[in-house]
Amino acid sequence: MPLIILDRDGVINKDSDDFIKSPQEFIPLPGSLEAIARLNAAGYCVVVATNQSGVARGLFDLQTLDAMHHKLEKLLAAVGGHLEGIFYCPHAPDAGCDCRKPKPGLLQQISHKLETELGGVPVIGDSLRDLRSAQAVGATPILVRTGKGERSLAQLAKEPGLANVPVFDDLAEAVDALLTGTLTGKTND
Repeated sequence: MPLIILDRDGVINKDSDDFIKSPQEFIPLPGSLEAIARLNAAGYCVVVATNQSGVARGLFDLQTLDAMHHKLEKLLAAVGGHLEGIFYCPHAPDAGCDCRKPKPGLLQQISHKLETELGGVPVIGDSLRDLRSAQAVGATPILVRTGKGERSLAQLAKEPGLANVPVFDDLAEAVDALLTGTLTGKTND
């Protein structure tokens, strides 16, 4: 079963510079849940890898984070989709952990848990952190313009090894390209 790894905030749901702190603030982006369901229908194992430093910052606790993820799973089930797992880093940016993207630890946890190599696995994100973590484990980084994607796109050409990353308007468009075998994306202009 092929694997795909998705960032959460800005890819699946709306993002906020003030953090997504509650289930009420967790609002799916148009077409994202259906895109995950289409991946499931095509035989993909879909997992989420997300930095959630709001926990360490005291903005929300693990119970609230679980409630957000329960909402995601419930909304996905309503459209025929599901996730094989949600992996998150609850640490602050200065904690020095290995699991906070752009470090590779979170993706390595996925590799270990699912007992699979990550070489060539699509990793869809809206930030350079997502792309760098994918690059670090030999996965295939893909950028979406939603969330922080437009900001990231402006910096992409300056990033070693990331200048030619496929770029899509949103998760639904990236999934269309993946499922039709046309994963080249648009130019980074």
